[in-house]
Amino acid sequence: MNEQALSVRNAIITRRSIKNFNGQPVDPENIAEILEDAAWAPNHGNRNPWRFVVAANGEYTSFLNVLREYGVPKWKELSEDALEQQMKKFTGPGAVVLVIVPEDARQKERLEDYAAASMFIQNVLLLAWDKGIGTCWKTPPFLDNPKFREDLGIKQGERIISMLQFGYFDNAPKARPRVEMNELITYYGREIE
Repeated sequence: MNEQALSVRNAIITRRSIKNFNGQPVDPENIAEILEDAAWAPNHGNRNPWRFVVAANGEYTSFLNVLREYGVPKWKELSEDALEQQMKKFTGPGAVVLVIVPEDARQKERLEDYAAASMFIQNVLLLAWDKGIGTCWKTPPFLDNPKFREDLGIKQGERIISMLQFGYFDNAPKARPRVEMNELITYYGREIE
């Protein structure tokens, strides 16, 4: 068993969303290992309400064409330099994982599945960080585009809830302040001041 590099607390507190990746590819084996370990996320009834589309290495290079098509409006009308600038948000990462969940007709199960997949994603972010791989959870509007969904083989009754970008980075962003917990907690039975 590998020794853990970061404590759980340190992983949670030090993890950052990376937006400026340096373009180095991410080994698909690292991604597979991260996804395998992340699957230990709690999920109701052990339904494992997730599946994935992974693009890494040469497949990610091909996937950039799909991202250009759906992620850069009117890309054919742009100059080469303008298109390159617009594509930087996609060319910096070294891989991408699309997280897909079932859209159960029953509201309770649908919410449980979304919550479980969100916990899965948090596990992915922390496990990647522990390996020195940066991530960013993206939800661009084109994830719901019927043609994009069709290109990725997303079935009726499924929803893409995340496009997780994976990659290496030269500098981690500084921590942004969080709201103080005492502003968010109400203790049952105590009078509010």
